[in-house]
Order: sequence, then structure tokens, then C-alpha cells
Amino acid sequence: MGKKETLKKNTIRLVRSAIIGALYFVLTYFLAPISYGPLQFRVAEAFTLLPILFPEAIVGLSIGCLLANIFSAYGWYDMVFGTLATLIAAILTYLIGRWLREKKLVVRALVGAIPPILVNAIVLPLIWLFFSGDTMYWLNFATILATQTGTILVIGTPLVLALDKAKLSR
Repeated sequence: MGKKETLKKNTIRLVRSAIIGALYFVLTYFLAPISYGPLQFRVAEAFTLLPILFPEAIVGLSIGCLLANIFSAYGWYDMVFGTLATLIAAILTYLIGRWLREKKLVVRALVGAIPPILVNAIVLPLIWLFFSGDTMYWLNFATILATQTGTILVIGTPLVLALDKAKLSR
């Protein structure tokens, strides 16, 4: 591959990462009443399956989450630990996508949904427990588990399948 093609490919990856981050932030910020707290329906979490198609989505998701968490009522600790949870889940989703690359995309998406669902269901209630004194860990775990599962499987899976069908992942 020549310099020109490499530059073009890297530019596309950078722009794609920026778009994912911006969309994550905008969706979370403008849907703030349902995007924050123990009973959250963060629509942007549908993007957490994108590392299966685009490795650069890892950075975009992390930056988008960091920017969105600036407005969280949980302060700096949500910015740090919430963003770390997103980063870890995105990396794991990417690795699952690579590990299952010979499988159908729907299988990769369903298995790839496990990290963002479980990491957030485990970590977010821990953040609230340690930093805000919210002692309802298991209730918070259950609500995040349910809302993450719904968002990622109902919105994220069709999104990934549609992007692949549109050949935007190539």
C-alpha cells in the first residue's frame, strides 16, 4: 500500500472515530434525562458494538463517554471510572470480534454485547456505592444490566448489521 492509500485509510479511521465520539456525546447530552443515573437508558450505548467493525471506535467511544460524563451528577469519578469502564468494554468487544471473525456477524454482535453489558452493570453501581454512598448495589446492577441489554441488543445489533450491509466497515 502506498503513502497516499495509507494516508487516506488513516484519515477515514480518524474521522470515523471522531464521528462516533461526537454522536455518543450528542445523544447522551441531549437525552440527558434518561442518560444518567441508576435507571439510565443511554441510547449511545448502542455504539458499543462498533469495535467489532471498526477498531477506531474504541477511541471514539471512550472520548464520547468522557465528554458525556462531564455532565454527570456523579462528577469526576464518573468521568474517570465510567470512561475506563467504556474503554475496557470496547477493547473486550473488539477482541471478541477478532476472536470470532470467522463467525457470522450476528454471532459476533451477540457475544460482543457481553462486555459492555456486564462491565457497566458491575462498575457503575460500584462507582455509586463508593463515591456517593448509594447502597443499592444489586438493584442498580439489575437496572443497568436490563437497560444496557435492551439498548445494545435492540438498537446496537441492528445498527452493526446495517453498517455492515451498507459496506461501511470495509
